[in-house]
Amino acid sequence: MTRPRPAAGGGRRLGVAPERLGRWLDGVATRHGAFTEVRAEDDGLSLTCADTTAVTLRAPFGWTPQAPLIGSFTAAAQRDHRAAVLLIRRGRWAVGVFDGAQLVVSKVDARQVQGRTAAGGWSQQRFARRRSNQTDAVVDHAVETAVRVLTPHLDGLTALFPGGDRGLVDDVLGDPRLRPLAALRRESFLDVGEPTKAVLLATPGQFRAVDVHIVEPGDRP
Repeated sequence: MTRPRPAAGGGRRLGVAPERLGRWLDGVATRHGAFTEVRAEDDGLSLTCADTTAVTLRAPFGWTPQAPLIGSFTAAAQRDHRAAVLLIRRGRWAVGVFDGAQLVVSKVDARQVQGRTAAGGWSQQRFARRRSNQTDAVVDHAVETAVRVLTPHLDGLTALFPGGDRGLVDDVLGDPRLRPLAALRRESFLDVGEPTKAVLLATPGQFRAVDVHIVEPGDRP
């Protein structure tokens, strides 16, 4: 389960692992009363409890409503999908392909980018140009890594989940060779630190999670 955070309009948002969704919903019903209303909404499911607590669930890979709604939603959330991940920050990048939570192929790499300097004048301008060139080189190398590692797995890919530095991600996916991959990009951005192998391996905990918005009676004005 991802850490709860305040939600726009009240309540809180969190991510629930699909394997835990059934038990989590049972806990909600125990604390707030039975579900008095269940209805499908776009790619989500809206539930209302006896005490008026409202729960909205969003399936990470979409959902086709079928009866019974809760059962079919839970089954859809637990279904494995093949997804790509692209993480990049200044000096380091990581790419991978997952089947469900299982890593199929990956590559993690790094290239030095100098830190900021307090020097001024001509020296600082020269440093800024060097740093910019180094950042461009990071993007170029990350593009090559993505082309080599991710594009051979395009068939069957459901989504691409980016994370790290948005600007650098945009630069990488702007390469024409990655256009088919960029077309699969999800708007949700993975919240990650430095793109290490351990960080890459942990990303399914975010991109496979069911997005939950819960508003309890005390959250309302």
